Amino acid sequence: MTTTTTLLAAATPPAPRPDRTRKLLLCGIVAGPLFVLTFLIDGATRDGYNPLRHPVSSLALGEHGWTQTVNFLVCGLLTLAFAIGVRRALRPGRAATWGPLLIGVWAVGLLVAGAFTTDPVSGYPAGTPDAPTAYSTSGALHDGVGFPALIVAFFVFTRRFAGQRRRGWAIYSALTGLAFLAGFILASAGFSQTAGLVDLAGLYQRITIVIGLLWLTLLAVHLRNHLSSTAARGSARR
Repeated sequence: MTTTTTLLAAATPPAPRPDRTRKLLLCGIVAGPLFVLTFLIDGATRDGYNPLRHPVSSLALGEHGWTQTVNFLVCGLLTLAFAIGVRRALRPGRAATWGPLLIGVWAVGLLVAGAFTTDPVSGYPAGTPDAPTAYSTSGALHDGVGFPALIVAFFVFTRRFAGQRRRGWAIYSALTGLAFLAGFILASAGFSQTAGLVDLAGLYQRITIVIGLLWLTLLAVHLRNHLSSTAARGSARR
């Protein structure tokens, strides 16, 4: 009996430590606000850059482009750590695999965006055409699959929250997914020089990014608070 118990204990993976998981989830609370604050300040102080017209990624071009490059990389690393925390916080349960995986793809997309710069668009930097005649390899890699992955993540968590009868979170996640998708389409059309959308494409993109990162930030707060309350109840029982 003792041998069997020992073997079962050895075969059972150790439960994630709540304190480490909370630290990983804290990365998700920091990532979004830091990313948004950085690109807002950078965009407002860059000569020839129009935040209403130009994409956030264009801030990585030019003399001071390193600022946005670092912003992509830092946010990507923080979000990747957050994705690990989400996995630990949700396991086992619905969306415990696909939810963190999709957030992780978004994080990798940010890292790739930092490693590969986008192509000039909408006349920035000064002297470049409104639309490139051909997209570079760097520009193609920069776009990646981050945005589509995050869109799917919203609806994966919608299903999770609906199954848990958390109606508020389910509705919020679904509406975020729809708004994010709509903003992504409008911004992409504007950057492709669609008449009537070009001059506000940067605004559409910023609204889209803020909507998505706000959801991720609040999800991190929600999971962290839930983890803390669960740990407190466990301590009280002892």
